[in-house]
Amino acid sequence: MLTDTHCHLFYDDIKNDLPNVLKRAEDLGVDRFICVATNVEDAKECLDLTKAYDNIYGSAGVHPHDSKDAPEDYVDRIYDLMESDSMVAVGEMGLDYFRNLSDPQIQKDVFRTQMSISKELNKPVIFHNRDADQDVVSILSEFPDVIGVAHCFSSNLETAEKFIELGYYISFSGNLTFKNSHLPEVAKQIPLGRILVETDSPYLSPVPHRGKTNEPGRARFVAEKLSDIHGLPLERIAEITSKNATELFGL
Repeated sequence: MLTDTHCHLFYDDIKNDLPNVLKRAEDLGVDRFICVATNVEDAKECLDLTKAYDNIYGSAGVHPHDSKDAPEDYVDRIYDLMESDSMVAVGEMGLDYFRNLSDPQIQKDVFRTQMSISKELNKPVIFHNRDADQDVVSILSEFPDVIGVAHCFSSNLETAEKFIELGYYISFSGNLTFKNSHLPEVAKQIPLGRILVETDSPYLSPVPHRGKTNEPGRARFVAEKLSDIHGLPLERIAEITSKNATELFGL
């Protein structure tokens, strides 16, 4: 069975139909989910979901887009949310220079602060990186005791190798399945012991559902693509990636 290591279950399109969404996921062979926060408000919703469902885990953190709006007490609130055993990671944090919705310096400050929280709590991080490879590698390098995952990986092989060298996993989402994507060539070179699968629901729905609201069950299509790339049965990809998720997040 598969683990969707990155989904946002608190958006209305999913939240309002969650029992059916989870049933469709089960039918596709996806039975564990990490609900990833983008700010301290929706992190509380992640926590609530982990209390309602045994197979949903959560994270608490501030996305780079939200970093400019982080409340003054966001650090204390992350610590409070992370007291629950069902909250397994800090994030989603990181840098996004593509949309630049927050000032880059604010993004970096909030990223570093959350890396410090992860170090103190001994929890993995879930990080977002878009058009910020060099700065992300630099900040991760400042915290050699922290590990985690490069969520929705979209960079080149050289960057992937740097992340792996620093102790991070590489997570692929629906964009792995897109026509003319460079990511299959990257995925082919990455050790399977370092790969995770995700959906980033409700975003980035994979082929053959591209352009539609994404759901956690579609992690299966990402896994099927990895199966093709590595020439292995889907069951083996599911086994390896779920084992990786268990080890990284302590599930």
